[in-house]
Amino acid sequence: MAIHLYKTSTPSTRNGAVDSQVKSNPRNNLIYGQHRCGKGRNARGIITAGHRGGGHKRLYRKIDFRRNEKDIYGRIVTIEYDPNRNAYICLIHYGDGEKRYILHPRGAIIGDTIVSGTEVPIKMGNALPLSARYSNMEKTKLFQAPTEPEAPLVSKRGGRVIHI
Repeated sequence: MAIHLYKTSTPSTRNGAVDSQVKSNPRNNLIYGQHRCGKGRNARGIITAGHRGGGHKRLYRKIDFRRNEKDIYGRIVTIEYDPNRNAYICLIHYGDGEKRYILHPRGAIIGDTIVSGTEVPIKMGNALPLSARYSNMEKTKLFQAPTEPEAPLVSKRGGRVIHI
């Protein structure tokens, strides 16, 4: 990941850096206009909260939170800035030709392959349902039911036998 540092020419460009992997042109069929009616105004349109409003117009990106493309491999094509959240998003090209946005997994770079399903390897960017995660844990014996103790445990108060 290359980060470009620029020479200072004005006070606004001081300490500036640009990540070369982050693109800014979104896919047209994955965005739509977001109606922002707030800006500190009530139902009649009168400003009730001062120092609110303004800002740049933002388009909403449709994010695939469900990741329901099962067992179809996808490739990260771009990493983009999303003005609606404080996380980057990735454009994924799936093997069946579909394109979707997902939240950018930490450590993923352009060209990485991701997949979602029940029998996929556990790695950054892959999506497994919760039931599959627990079944994989049972297979690897990381998650085992507690066993009975050999000798009964005696409480220090009253001398009663307690079972955990």
